[in-house]
Amino acid sequence: MSLIKDLLERPFDQAITSKYTAMNGVIYLGIGALVLIWPGMVQIIFRDAPFVGNEAALVRVTGMTVMVIGWLYLFGGLSGGRRIVAASVLDRVVLVPLVLAPLVIAGVFPHFLLAFAVLDPTLGLGAWLLLSRSDRARSHSVVDTPSR
Repeated sequence: MSLIKDLLERPFDQAITSKYTAMNGVIYLGIGALVLIWPGMVQIIFRDAPFVGNEAALVRVTGMTVMVIGWLYLFGGLSGGRRIVAASVLDRVVLVPLVLAPLVIAGVFPHFLLAFAVLDPTLGLGAWLLLSRSDRARSHSVVDTPSR
C-alpha cells in the first residue's frame, strides 16, 4: 500500500509553476477521459467528418494518450520540480504544432487536432511565462552578501 500512500501524499507548499503544471494535468486528464469514453465527440463538438472505418478506436487511443500525459503533468507538477515545467514547454511549443499542423492541413480530424494544436502550445507558453517570472522573482529575492 506504500504506492497508494505515496500517490496521495500531501504536497509541500508549491511554486506557481508547479501548481500550473498540475492543473494542466487535471485538464488533460479530463479531456483525455472524455475522448476515451466518447469518441463521437469529434463529430458532435468539433464537427469533423463521420468515422468510416476504425477511427473511433484511434480516437480512443488518443484519449488514453492525453490521459497519460495529464497523469504525468499532474504528478510532475505535484513533485515541485522546475525541470518538468521547462521540459513540458519545449514539447508543447515545438513538437505538438510540428506534428499536428501537417495533419490538420491534410484533413485528418482537422477541427479536433487544430484544437489541440492551439491549446497545447498556449498552455505551454503560459508555463514559460510563469517560469520566466519566477526566475526574475528568484533573482530579485537573492541578497548579495560581500565576499571575504
